[in-house]
Amino acid sequence: MTDINDFPALFRHQIPLIDTRAPIEFARGSMPTAVNLPLMTDTERESVGRCYKHEGPEAAIALGHRLVTGSLREDRIAKWAAFAKEHPKGALFCFRGGMRSELSQQWLSEAGIDYPRISGGYKALRRWLIDASAKIYGQQKFLVVAGKTGCAKTRLINRGASGNRLPGGIDLEGLANHRGSSFGRRDTEQPTQVNFEIAVDIAVFNASEEPVPHIIAEDESRLIGRCALAQNLQDTLKAAPMVVVEATLEARVEHSFENYILANLADLQARLGNTKTAFDQFSSDLYAALDRIKKRLGGVRHHEITQQLDDAIASHLRGDTSVHRGWITALLRDYYDPMYNYQLESRNERIIFRGNEAEVAGFLLAQQEEATPG
Repeated sequence: MTDINDFPALFRHQIPLIDTRAPIEFARGSMPTAVNLPLMTDTERESVGRCYKHEGPEAAIALGHRLVTGSLREDRIAKWAAFAKEHPKGALFCFRGGMRSELSQQWLSEAGIDYPRISGGYKALRRWLIDASAKIYGQQKFLVVAGKTGCAKTRLINRGASGNRLPGGIDLEGLANHRGSSFGRRDTEQPTQVNFEIAVDIAVFNASEEPVPHIIAEDESRLIGRCALAQNLQDTLKAAPMVVVEATLEARVEHSFENYILANLADLQARLGNTKTAFDQFSSDLYAALDRIKKRLGGVRHHEITQQLDDAIASHLRGDTSVHRGWITALLRDYYDPMYNYQLESRNERIIFRGNEAEVAGFLLAQQEEATPG
């Protein structure tokens, strides 16, 4: 029976994995390519844990065998076997690479399937990612894409100059499943903090493996929705040279309208149908986002923009979506732009290029090709 120690290859090739830990452990965080096919349920694991504490390891192992036996055991083996058949180059793991993954591997072997397990389990994978990303932050050059709200920074990273992802680019907002800003919440849930950190570490590692001199990321604050950037990533982004995407207010209003109005409503309608429920949720989300920045807006300005949003919602219900552009314009011009200008003043010395989306994409591509071997 085989153990796997080549962690870089696992992440480089996105190897499918079986996580044999209990569902409660999986829910806290796991590898993005992992499927939870547990050896024990939460209740079974809890019972074995209590037995271990009071009676020792031998009694706990015996209890585990008594709990997972007969049809339960056969069902779990069948699920692992089906996964192994679909993903013959995969592997399995538990928390530390101990009894659970060893037993799962043994049962699969008895069923005629030689399936490798991860040496050291989830804990070793997580430790390797943390150490690898820390090393990359200390050695790799980064470039930060900055710009006012609505200037399509994320689109630039994902599409670049040729319609493809920029070489070395990582989409932090995509990994956080959030569009940024108070209005960036998506219809689907954000990942847990642990899963976000794991996804970022893997993205940073894979970007560092590309034959380009820089990793490129968007200028982000500490929080993207409720997902927090690791401190060493924050420090790296704060120290990196910046390129600034410039766009007219009209273009930024249009981009924000497409993302925060049309796209958000389309996401809700995809799940709930073109229904009153979907539109009510959409409206509620907009008001909630506006309320989240009430203190910083000030009472008077918040009241004025809320009235504009009231008019936009009413017009939207009558079939006219264009009125949304009014409150979006006010919010960008009177709130987001002054805040961005203030923040940028202290970082002017880091700016190495300014231009529109196409110009910045071309500059970044040139930077990546400049030192690319061959």
